[in-house]
Amino acid sequence: MSVQVRVPQIFRRHTGGAKTVVVEGMTVRDILENLDKAHPGLRDRLLDGKELHRFVNIYRNDEDIRFLKFLDTEVQEGDVISILPAVAGGVRVPTRKKAIGGRKTAGGPRPAADTVDAIGNTPLVEVQRISPKSSVRIFCKLEFYNPTGSLKDRIAKYMVEEAERRRLLTPGQTIIEPTSGNTGISLAMIGRRKGYKVKVVVPENITVERRQLLELYGAEIIYSDARRGTNGAIEVAKKMATLNRDWYMPYQYGNAENVRAHYETTGAEILAALPHVDAFVAGLGTGGTLMGVGRRLKEVNPKTQVIAVEPHPGDLVQGLRSLDEGFIPPILDLSLLDGKFLVDSRCAFALTRDLTRKEGIFAGVSSGAVLHAAIRMAHKMNKGNIVCLLADGGWKYVSLGVWAKELPDLGEDVYSHIWW
Repeated sequence: MSVQVRVPQIFRRHTGGAKTVVVEGMTVRDILENLDKAHPGLRDRLLDGKELHRFVNIYRNDEDIRFLKFLDTEVQEGDVISILPAVAGGVRVPTRKKAIGGRKTAGGPRPAADTVDAIGNTPLVEVQRISPKSSVRIFCKLEFYNPTGSLKDRIAKYMVEEAERRRLLTPGQTIIEPTSGNTGISLAMIGRRKGYKVKVVVPENITVERRQLLELYGAEIIYSDARRGTNGAIEVAKKMATLNRDWYMPYQYGNAENVRAHYETTGAEILAALPHVDAFVAGLGTGGTLMGVGRRLKEVNPKTQVIAVEPHPGDLVQGLRSLDEGFIPPILDLSLLDGKFLVDSRCAFALTRDLTRKEGIFAGVSSGAVLHAAIRMAHKMNKGNIVCLLADGGWKYVSLGVWAKELPDLGEDVYSHIWW
Protein backbone atom coordinates (compact mmCIF):
# COMPACT_ATOMS: atom_id res chain seq x y z
CA MET A 1 0.00 0.00 0.00
CA SER A 2 1.20 3.52 -0.78
CA VAL A 3 0.57 6.13 1.90
CA GLN A 4 1.46 9.77 2.26
CA VAL A 5 3.67 10.61 5.24
CA ARG A 6 3.66 14.15 6.58
CA VAL A 7 7.05 15.09 8.00
CA PRO A 8 7.38 17.79 10.71
CA GLN A 9 9.83 20.60 10.17
CA ILE A 10 12.39 19.37 12.70
CA PHE A 11 12.80 16.09 10.74
CA ARG A 12 12.85 17.55 7.22
CA ARG A 13 16.62 17.73 7.03
CA HIS A 14 16.44 13.94 6.63
CA THR A 15 13.99 14.24 3.71
CA GLY A 16 15.81 16.99 1.86
CA GLY A 17 13.27 19.53 3.05
CA ALA A 18 10.24 17.61 1.76
CA LYS A 19 7.08 18.17 3.79
CA THR A 20 5.44 14.96 2.54
CA VAL A 21 6.82 11.71 1.14
CA VAL A 22 5.16 8.60 -0.30
CA VAL A 23 6.08 5.31 1.40
CA GLU A 24 5.05 1.67 0.86
CA GLY A 25 3.89 -0.60 3.67
CA MET A 26 1.08 -2.64 5.20
CA THR A 27 1.39 -1.36 8.79
CA VAL A 28 2.69 1.73 10.53
CA ARG A 29 5.77 -0.25 11.55
CA ASP A 30 6.43 -1.10 7.88
CA ILE A 31 5.99 2.54 6.96
CA LEU A 32 8.56 3.71 9.52
CA GLU A 33 11.10 1.05 8.53
CA ASN A 34 10.75 1.86 4.82
CA LEU A 35 10.83 5.58 5.58
CA ASP A 36 14.24 5.13 7.21
CA LYS A 37 15.51 3.10 4.25
CA ALA A 38 14.58 5.93 1.90
CA HIS A 39 15.72 8.66 4.28
CA PRO A 40 18.48 7.36 6.59
CA GLY A 41 18.63 8.79 10.09
CA LEU A 42 14.92 9.04 10.71
CA ARG A 43 14.60 5.71 12.51
CA ASP A 44 16.62 6.84 15.51
CA ARG A 45 14.46 9.96 15.78
CA LEU A 46 11.21 7.97 15.67
CA LEU A 47 11.88 4.62 17.33
CA ASP A 48 13.50 3.60 20.60
CA GLY A 49 14.55 0.05 19.80
CA LYS A 50 11.41 -1.54 18.39
CA GLU A 51 9.02 0.83 20.13
CA LEU A 52 7.83 4.32 19.28
CA HIS A 53 9.97 7.03 20.86
CA ARG A 54 8.20 8.62 23.83
CA PHE A 55 8.65 12.09 22.31
CA VAL A 56 6.87 11.26 19.04
CA ASN A 57 3.17 11.11 18.17
CA ILE A 58 1.92 9.31 15.04
CA TYR A 59 -1.55 9.55 13.54
CA ARG A 60 -3.30 7.59 10.81
CA ASN A 61 -5.85 9.88 9.18
CA ASP A 62 -5.89 12.07 12.33
CA GLU A 63 -6.36 9.07 14.67
CA ASP A 64 -3.67 8.51 17.29
CA ILE A 65 -2.24 5.03 16.69
CA ARG A 66 -2.14 4.51 20.46
CA PHE A 67 -5.92 4.23 20.29
CA LEU A 68 -5.66 1.69 17.44
CA LYS A 69 -3.11 -1.13 17.19
CA PHE A 70 -0.08 1.05 17.83
CA LEU A 71 2.79 0.23 15.43
CA ASP A 72 0.84 -2.76 14.10
CA THR A 73 -1.98 -0.48 12.93
CA GLU A 74 -2.85 -1.44 9.34
CA VAL A 75 -2.86 1.15 6.57
CA GLN A 76 -4.88 1.43 3.37
CA GLU A 77 -4.07 2.89 -0.02
CA GLY A 78 -4.31 6.67 0.19
CA ASP A 79 -4.04 6.88 3.99
CA VAL A 80 -2.18 9.83 5.48
CA ILE A 81 0.36 9.21 8.24
CA SER A 82 1.24 12.31 10.27
CA ILE A 83 4.34 12.47 12.47
CA LEU A 84 4.41 15.07 15.22
CA PRO A 85 6.94 15.70 18.01
CA ALA A 86 5.45 15.21 21.47
CA VAL A 87 6.23 17.52 24.37
CA ALA A 88 7.70 17.32 27.88
CA GLY A 89 7.02 14.27 29.97
CA GLY A 90 6.52 12.06 26.93
CA VAL A 91 3.60 11.64 24.59
CA ARG A 92 0.49 13.75 24.85
CA VAL A 93 -2.82 12.77 23.26
CA PRO A 94 -3.95 15.72 21.11
CA THR A 95 -7.21 17.58 21.39
CA ARG A 96 -9.80 15.84 19.21
CA LYS A 97 -13.42 16.37 18.32
CA LYS A 98 -15.62 13.55 19.55
CA ALA A 99 -19.35 13.11 19.92
CA ILE A 100 -20.71 13.10 23.46
CA GLY A 101 -24.46 13.06 23.94
CA GLY A 102 -25.03 14.24 20.38
CA ARG A 103 -22.64 17.23 20.76
CA LYS A 104 -19.10 17.74 19.56
CA THR A 105 -16.78 18.77 22.36
CA ALA A 106 -13.05 19.22 22.60
CA GLY A 107 -11.27 16.22 24.07
CA GLY A 108 -8.42 17.10 26.42
CA PRO A 109 -5.02 15.46 26.84
CA ARG A 110 -4.76 12.13 28.57
CA PRO A 111 -4.58 12.24 32.38
CA ALA A 112 -1.04 12.41 33.74
CA ALA A 113 0.10 9.25 35.51
CA ASP A 114 1.39 11.31 38.45
CA THR A 115 2.75 14.75 39.31
CA VAL A 116 6.12 14.05 37.67
CA ASP A 117 4.34 13.05 34.47
CA ALA A 118 2.57 16.43 34.48
CA ILE A 119 5.83 18.36 34.05
CA GLY A 120 6.10 20.36 30.85
CA ASN A 121 3.66 21.22 28.07
CA THR A 122 3.44 24.81 29.33
CA PRO A 123 1.61 27.53 27.36
CA LEU A 124 3.24 29.84 24.83
CA VAL A 125 1.36 33.15 24.94
CA GLU A 126 1.71 36.25 22.74
CA VAL A 127 1.97 39.55 24.65
CA GLN A 128 0.67 42.06 22.14
CA ARG A 129 0.41 44.94 24.62
CA ILE A 130 4.09 44.63 25.52
CA SER A 131 5.74 44.55 22.10
CA PRO A 132 6.94 47.99 20.94
CA LYS A 133 6.30 47.12 17.27
CA SER A 134 3.33 45.44 15.61
CA SER A 135 5.75 43.84 13.14
CA VAL A 136 7.69 42.14 15.95
CA ARG A 137 5.68 39.57 17.89
CA ILE A 138 6.78 38.64 21.41
CA PHE A 139 5.72 35.29 22.88
CA CYS A 140 6.17 34.18 26.50
CA LYS A 141 6.71 30.57 27.57
CA LEU A 142 4.91 30.38 30.93
CA GLU A 143 7.01 27.97 32.99
CA PHE A 144 5.13 28.66 36.21
CA TYR A 145 2.50 26.22 34.90
CA ASN A 146 4.81 23.37 35.95
CA PRO A 147 3.77 21.50 39.15
CA THR A 148 6.02 23.42 41.57
CA GLY A 149 5.74 26.68 39.65
CA SER A 150 9.02 26.89 37.75
CA LEU A 151 10.99 25.57 34.79
CA LYS A 152 13.28 23.69 37.18
CA ASP A 153 10.80 20.81 37.38
CA ARG A 154 12.01 19.81 33.94
CA ILE A 155 15.69 19.47 34.82
CA ALA A 156 15.04 17.90 38.23
CA LYS A 157 13.07 15.13 36.55
CA TYR A 158 15.77 14.50 33.96
CA MET A 159 18.69 14.61 36.43
CA VAL A 160 17.05 12.25 38.92
CA GLU A 161 15.83 9.75 36.34
CA GLU A 162 19.21 9.61 34.57
CA ALA A 163 21.00 9.15 37.92
CA GLU A 164 18.64 6.27 38.71
CA ARG A 165 19.24 4.72 35.31
CA ARG A 166 23.01 4.87 35.81
CA ARG A 167 22.71 3.60 39.41
CA LEU A 168 24.28 6.80 40.74
CA LEU A 169 21.16 7.27 42.85
CA THR A 170 19.63 4.30 44.63
CA PRO A 171 16.87 3.87 47.24
CA GLY A 172 17.84 5.26 50.63
CA GLN A 173 20.35 7.80 49.35
CA THR A 174 20.26 11.52 50.10
CA ILE A 175 20.22 14.20 47.40
CA ILE A 176 22.07 17.46 48.06
CA GLU A 177 22.04 20.45 45.70
CA PRO A 178 23.05 24.13 45.71
CA THR A 179 20.19 26.28 44.45
CA SER A 180 18.66 29.73 44.46
CA GLY A 181 15.42 28.03 45.45
CA ASN A 182 13.53 26.70 42.45
CA THR A 183 15.71 23.68 41.66
CA GLY A 184 15.66 22.74 45.32
CA ILE A 185 11.87 22.91 45.39
CA SER A 186 11.65 20.74 42.28
CA LEU A 187 14.09 18.17 43.67
CA ALA A 188 12.25 18.16 46.98
CA MET A 189 8.95 17.43 45.23
CA ILE A 190 10.42 14.64 43.12
CA GLY A 191 12.44 13.33 46.07
CA ARG A 192 9.32 13.05 48.20
CA ARG A 193 7.49 11.36 45.33
CA LYS A 194 10.30 8.82 44.89
CA GLY A 195 11.30 8.39 48.53
CA TYR A 196 14.64 10.25 48.68
CA LYS A 197 15.78 12.62 51.41
CA VAL A 198 16.69 16.02 49.97
CA LYS A 199 19.05 18.65 51.39
CA VAL A 200 19.34 22.03 49.68
CA VAL A 201 21.91 24.78 50.16
CA VAL A 202 20.39 28.20 49.49
CA PRO A 203 21.43 31.83 50.05
CA GLU A 204 19.91 33.01 53.33
CA ASN A 205 17.87 35.79 51.68
CA ILE A 206 15.52 33.67 49.58
CA THR A 207 11.85 34.59 49.93
CA VAL A 208 9.51 33.23 52.59
CA GLU A 209 7.45 31.42 49.96
CA ARG A 210 10.45 29.45 48.75
CA ARG A 211 11.43 28.49 52.27
CA GLN A 212 7.89 27.34 52.99
CA LEU A 213 7.70 25.26 49.81
CA LEU A 214 11.01 23.58 50.61
CA GLU A 215 9.77 22.77 54.10
CA LEU A 216 6.39 21.53 52.85
CA TYR A 217 8.09 19.12 50.47
CA GLY A 218 10.26 17.86 53.31
CA ALA A 219 13.64 19.26 52.29
CA GLU A 220 16.31 20.10 54.85
CA ILE A 221 17.45 23.69 54.27
CA ILE A 222 21.08 24.72 54.74
CA TYR A 223 21.75 28.44 54.43
CA SER A 224 24.79 30.06 52.83
CA ASP A 225 26.04 33.65 52.96
CA ALA A 226 23.61 35.86 51.01
CA ARG A 227 26.45 38.14 49.95
CA ARG A 228 27.98 35.27 47.95
CA GLY A 229 24.74 34.50 46.11
CA THR A 230 24.48 31.10 44.44
CA ASN A 231 28.29 30.90 44.17
CA GLY A 232 28.40 30.64 47.95
CA ALA A 233 25.74 27.94 47.94
CA ILE A 234 27.76 25.94 45.40
CA GLU A 235 30.88 26.07 47.58
CA VAL A 236 29.02 24.88 50.69
CA ALA A 237 27.22 22.06 48.87
CA LYS A 238 30.43 20.78 47.25
CA LYS A 239 32.18 20.63 50.62
CA MET A 240 29.28 18.74 52.19
CA ALA A 241 29.08 16.29 49.28
CA THR A 242 32.83 15.64 49.57
CA LEU A 243 32.47 14.82 53.27
CA ASN A 244 29.45 12.56 52.66
CA ARG A 245 30.34 10.28 49.76
CA ASP A 246 27.04 8.39 49.90
CA TRP A 247 25.09 11.57 49.10
CA TYR A 248 24.25 12.32 45.48
CA MET A 249 24.65 15.86 44.12
CA PRO A 250 23.03 16.33 40.68
CA TYR A 251 24.99 19.60 40.30
CA GLN A 252 22.74 21.36 37.82
CA TYR A 253 25.57 23.69 36.72
CA GLY A 254 27.58 20.81 35.26
CA ASN A 255 24.93 18.17 34.54
CA ALA A 256 24.32 17.43 30.85
CA GLU A 257 20.76 16.36 31.68
CA ASN A 258 20.03 20.02 32.42
CA VAL A 259 20.69 20.84 28.77
CA ARG A 260 19.02 17.70 27.43
CA ALA A 261 15.81 18.40 29.35
CA HIS A 262 15.40 21.72 27.60
CA TYR A 263 16.54 20.38 24.23
CA GLU A 264 14.04 17.52 24.26
CA THR A 265 11.12 19.26 25.95
CA THR A 266 11.16 23.06 26.16
CA GLY A 267 12.69 23.54 22.72
CA ALA A 268 10.44 20.93 21.13
CA GLU A 269 7.34 22.52 22.66
CA ILE A 270 8.28 25.96 21.35
CA LEU A 271 8.79 24.64 17.81
CA ALA A 272 5.54 22.69 17.91
CA ALA A 273 3.67 25.89 18.79
CA LEU A 274 5.73 28.36 16.73
CA PRO A 275 7.79 26.78 13.91
CA HIS A 276 9.70 29.98 13.07
CA VAL A 277 11.59 31.73 15.88
CA ASP A 278 13.89 34.66 15.09
CA ALA A 279 15.17 35.23 18.63
CA PHE A 280 15.08 33.34 21.91
CA VAL A 281 15.63 35.30 25.12
CA ALA A 282 16.22 33.69 28.53
CA GLY A 283 17.97 34.41 31.79
CA LEU A 284 21.52 33.19 32.32
CA GLY A 285 21.60 31.01 35.42
CA THR A 286 23.02 27.53 34.96
CA GLY A 287 22.99 27.98 31.19
CA GLY A 288 20.86 24.87 30.67
CA THR A 289 17.85 26.65 29.21
CA LEU A 290 19.87 28.76 26.79
CA MET A 291 21.97 25.79 25.66
CA GLY A 292 19.17 23.23 25.31
CA VAL A 293 16.53 25.44 23.72
CA GLY A 294 19.11 27.36 21.70
CA ARG A 295 20.54 24.22 20.09
CA ARG A 296 17.08 22.88 19.30
CA LEU A 297 15.97 26.13 17.66
CA LYS A 298 19.20 26.56 15.69
CA GLU A 299 18.87 23.05 14.26
CA VAL A 300 15.67 24.20 12.57
CA ASN A 301 16.75 27.77 11.81
CA PRO A 302 20.50 28.44 12.15
CA LYS A 303 19.79 32.18 12.00
CA THR A 304 17.80 32.13 15.25
CA GLN A 305 19.52 34.47 17.71
CA VAL A 306 20.03 33.15 21.24
CA ILE A 307 20.15 36.02 23.73
CA ALA A 308 21.24 35.74 27.37
CA VAL A 309 20.05 38.08 30.12
CA GLU A 310 22.46 38.86 32.96
CA PRO A 311 22.22 41.04 36.05
CA HIS A 312 24.64 43.92 36.46
CA PRO A 313 27.83 42.80 38.25
CA GLY A 314 27.25 42.91 42.00
CA ASP A 315 23.46 42.91 41.69
CA LEU A 316 22.07 40.10 43.87
CA VAL A 317 19.52 38.47 41.62
CA GLN A 318 18.02 35.04 42.12
CA GLY A 319 18.58 32.35 39.51
CA LEU A 320 20.70 34.54 37.22
CA ARG A 321 24.39 35.25 37.36
CA SER A 322 26.87 37.72 35.98
CA LEU A 323 29.75 36.05 34.17
CA ASP A 324 31.91 38.96 35.31
CA GLU A 325 31.85 37.42 38.79
CA GLY A 326 34.22 34.74 37.55
CA PHE A 327 32.17 31.52 37.61
CA ILE A 328 31.12 30.06 34.26
CA PRO A 329 28.88 26.97 34.58
CA PRO A 330 30.55 23.96 32.92
CA ILE A 331 27.51 23.29 30.72
CA LEU A 332 27.55 26.83 29.30
CA ASP A 333 28.95 27.07 25.76
CA LEU A 334 29.40 30.78 25.11
CA SER A 335 29.86 30.19 21.38
CA LEU A 336 26.14 29.34 21.12
CA LEU A 337 25.13 32.80 22.35
CA ASP A 338 24.53 35.55 19.82
CA GLY A 339 24.36 38.32 22.40
CA LYS A 340 23.51 39.29 25.95
CA PHE A 341 21.78 42.13 27.76
CA LEU A 342 22.48 43.48 31.25
CA VAL A 343 19.34 44.40 33.20
CA ASP A 344 19.19 45.93 36.69
CA SER A 345 16.65 45.04 39.37
CA ARG A 346 14.54 48.17 39.01
CA CYS A 347 14.04 47.68 35.27
CA ALA A 348 13.21 44.03 35.89
CA PHE A 349 10.62 44.89 38.50
CA ALA A 350 9.02 47.60 36.34
CA LEU A 351 8.54 45.18 33.44
CA THR A 352 7.21 42.47 35.75
CA ARG A 353 4.55 44.88 36.96
CA ASP A 354 3.75 45.96 33.39
CA LEU A 355 3.31 42.31 32.44
CA THR A 356 0.76 41.83 35.22
CA ARG A 357 -1.14 45.04 34.53
CA LYS A 358 -1.19 44.87 30.74
CA GLU A 359 -1.36 41.14 30.05
CA GLY A 360 -2.61 39.61 33.30
CA ILE A 361 0.52 37.44 33.60
CA PHE A 362 1.79 37.22 37.19
CA ALA A 363 5.41 36.18 36.73
CA GLY A 364 8.55 36.35 38.84
CA VAL A 365 10.93 39.29 38.68
CA SER A 366 13.47 37.46 36.52
CA SER A 367 10.72 37.34 33.91
CA GLY A 368 10.67 41.13 33.93
CA ALA A 369 14.39 41.14 33.18
CA VAL A 370 13.92 38.74 30.28
CA LEU A 371 11.02 40.75 28.90
CA HIS A 372 13.00 43.99 29.24
CA ALA A 373 15.73 42.42 27.10
CA ALA A 374 13.16 41.17 24.59
CA ILE A 375 11.80 44.68 24.13
CA ARG A 376 15.31 46.00 23.54
CA MET A 377 15.79 43.20 21.03
CA ALA A 378 12.51 44.09 19.31
CA HIS A 379 13.73 47.64 18.76
CA LYS A 380 16.67 46.21 16.81
CA MET A 381 14.45 44.10 14.52
CA ASN A 382 12.26 45.16 11.61
CA LYS A 383 9.99 42.15 11.95
CA GLY A 384 9.96 38.62 13.34
CA ASN A 385 9.11 36.42 16.31
CA ILE A 386 10.77 36.61 19.73
CA VAL A 387 10.24 33.91 22.36
CA CYS A 388 10.91 34.75 26.02
CA LEU A 389 11.15 32.16 28.75
CA LEU A 390 9.42 33.20 31.99
CA ALA A 391 11.05 31.01 34.62
CA ASP A 392 8.61 31.17 37.54
CA GLY A 393 5.53 32.82 39.03
CA GLY A 394 5.17 36.04 40.99
CA TRP A 395 3.33 34.27 43.79
CA LYS A 396 6.70 33.09 45.10
CA TYR A 397 7.54 36.71 45.99
CA VAL A 398 4.23 38.10 47.31
CA SER A 399 5.40 38.28 50.94
CA LEU A 400 7.79 41.11 50.09
CA GLY A 401 4.84 43.39 49.41
CA VAL A 402 6.56 45.30 46.64
CA TRP A 403 3.77 44.78 44.10
CA ALA A 404 1.71 47.28 46.08
CA LYS A 405 4.47 49.92 46.23
CA GLU A 406 5.48 52.52 43.68
CA LEU A 407 8.99 52.19 42.27
CA PRO A 408 10.41 55.28 44.07
CA ASP A 409 9.21 53.81 47.38
CA LEU A 410 10.85 50.42 46.99
CA GLY A 411 14.11 51.57 48.57
CA GLU A 412 16.28 48.73 49.74
CA ASP A 413 13.61 46.11 49.01
CA VAL A 414 14.91 45.84 45.47
CA TYR A 415 18.50 45.32 46.53
CA SER A 416 18.22 43.36 49.78
CA HIS A 417 16.62 40.26 48.26
CA ILE A 418 17.70 37.80 45.64
CA TRP A 419 15.17 38.24 42.86
CA TRP A 420 15.92 36.39 39.65
